[in-house]
Amino acid sequence: MKKPTTNNNGITAIYVRRSVSDKDKGNNSLSISAQREECIKFVGNCEYQVYCDDGKSGKDVQHRPAFMQMMQDARDGLISRIVVKKYDRFSRNMREYLNITDELDRYGVTVYSLSEPFNTETKEGRMMRNNLLNFAEFERETIAARVADAYSTRARETGFYQGGKVYYGFTSERRTINGKTGSVLVPTEQAESIRIAYELYKEPSTSLRDIIEYYKEHDIYTLSTTRVNGEPKENMDRSHVSRILESPLYVRADKEVYAFFVSKGYEILDDIEAYDGIHGVFIHRTSGVTFVKIGYHEGIVDAQTWLAVQDKKSHNKRIPNNGSSNVSWLVGLLKCRHCGYHIQIAYTDNKARTKRWKYLMDYGAYRKAGCVKKFLTTRPEEVEEAVLQAMRDRIEQLTIAKHNAEVPDADHESLRTEIIKIDEEIRKLMEKLADADTVLFDYIQNRINELHEQKSALERKLQTKARKRKAIDTKPLEKPMSVWDKLSIEEKHDLAMAMIDVVYVSDDNGIEVKFSI
Repeated sequence: MKKPTTNNNGITAIYVRRSVSDKDKGNNSLSISAQREECIKFVGNCEYQVYCDDGKSGKDVQHRPAFMQMMQDARDGLISRIVVKKYDRFSRNMREYLNITDELDRYGVTVYSLSEPFNTETKEGRMMRNNLLNFAEFERETIAARVADAYSTRARETGFYQGGKVYYGFTSERRTINGKTGSVLVPTEQAESIRIAYELYKEPSTSLRDIIEYYKEHDIYTLSTTRVNGEPKENMDRSHVSRILESPLYVRADKEVYAFFVSKGYEILDDIEAYDGIHGVFIHRTSGVTFVKIGYHEGIVDAQTWLAVQDKKSHNKRIPNNGSSNVSWLVGLLKCRHCGYHIQIAYTDNKARTKRWKYLMDYGAYRKAGCVKKFLTTRPEEVEEAVLQAMRDRIEQLTIAKHNAEVPDADHESLRTEIIKIDEEIRKLMEKLADADTVLFDYIQNRINELHEQKSALERKLQTKARKRKAIDTKPLEKPMSVWDKLSIEEKHDLAMAMIDVVYVSDDNGIEVKFSI
């Protein structure tokens, strides 16, 4: 567009927009051609330029290329005024609209609407315009809420794929199931790489980076579906792999997977019989509620492998990043026996940095109540030696247990005992509800809810231990343990995290190792 020669203020811009929802409503008065025709008729013989965004939402301007170009032309002094059919064509976001009009005011550009009969150069006119835009924004939010409700309803009623992002390892096909037609996920050639990722990661010593290196070494199809200029973009980062390893979409969900979701407190929409060890699972989150629906698609990964991966990832998430693991391979695993807070391995170097002193610092001492001491006299080297011996003893126990008949597990029995005690307390509280007044009734209900949460946590731990006891393979642990002195600190740290839940340390009570296997 060249600068106008008829005046110094620029030419008239005509902006027309129609969203997808406008098309669905069949509103012909808001068609692109109708808007353009009315605006051109209004401006008459003056010089104008039409900017058109067809099929674009009014919630923001970043996704409207014609609007962005019009704003740039306004900044360049090419436009004197903007004409629209209605103010909501300009924007349905009140805050954004006011920001834009403030910017246009600085450029000396005015905005005119053909449908709203008031002059925005007056304060009364601006007030009416703002009220109309408030209603337009309310309408947009209402439409968005209706769409979300419709999505939630469809997701609850069927196991169809609801659209949106394309899941790696699947493509979608239209199928009719139980008299309804929708999209069903179908495995692609990428499914094998999904299975490989799960098989690799379930091993205690395997990290996310190991999986990425494996893919690169074996020239396996990239984990990314992103494309740049039509070509696949390699994006094999750890966060992408981690999301794949957490997704229930890939599991061939059976009864144990059902129990896993129940222990998480999710709303389960299907009966346990639907968990047939074949079909995958959709997890939907809406209005603060997480619900689980069996899909019509077949899963890719067997239930035991998927659950083993979830156990490992859950354990890794519990390990806080409270320091660099190059200080000690026990970083993130230590807790105080007295207060339960994490113990950090701190250090001090001499001025020449030729010698380093390491010590244990209790974070519980910084809390309001405070712990018994801030610095422990127990040395980090003592803890490392004790934990290493405990790890070797644990692997020996697991190896022996594999060759002998199943023997009772002390931790398993302890958890079962705690669950029985909680069930008994809940039963006694339920008996008291009938005779309770309002205050006591509320107290009992709150206590029962607390007990149910404790019970769910214990049951999750019990299920995890049972699965690991059944599936544990000590061979991946035996090899690195046999060459322990040759391992790097990071490799030792990864191995310890694969085996240990927590290490309790106390100057008074010594060192206690709680294993996760």
